[in-house]
Amino acid sequence: MKEKFIYIYHDFGGTHTTSLAAAYHLNILSETNTLPNEKEILSVPYFNKLKKKDAGEFIYHGIDSEGNTVYTIGRRSSKLTVKSLYNFSELLSIQHQMNKKIIFSNTSPVVPLAMTIGGFFSRGLGIDAIGVPLLIKGAQRCCKNIEQLVKETKKIAKESNQLIVKIDNKKYQA
Repeated sequence: MKEKFIYIYHDFGGTHTTSLAAAYHLNILSETNTLPNEKEILSVPYFNKLKKKDAGEFIYHGIDSEGNTVYTIGRRSSKLTVKSLYNFSELLSIQHQMNKKIIFSNTSPVVPLAMTIGGFFSRGLGIDAIGVPLLIKGAQRCCKNIEQLVKETKKIAKESNQLIVKIDNKKYQA
């Protein structure tokens, strides 16, 4: 039987790069040489939809073509969130003989400045007229980097001998 994974993409708010990563992972956005347009970006599930109160909640996105589940989570500014989740996952693994790999993949390194500012205006201040165009531009700017991050996440997950894997990722050139 094929090994099953639980993928958890995380960043500050859990609504922009994480949603895009889940969409690429699940082939909602396809890997092409063209940038996704505004309609495609805004139709990604949970993209620019979550609020501060949703932080810390696991958002289920679906099951990939290999039967693995995909989640996202917004950790806000707490560096302890992923560390705590990692440690809790280890505890479950040891105490309950959990046999699924859990992959934590940080999407923060691919967030461009336009997306940070756009998220602040749209989610933070509720000014979509300024925020959403910046988010679209930011999403288009980083989509190739997100595709690469998802590919790398899947590769590391398959190659790792660890049951719980934490991937910090790196900045990719835009």
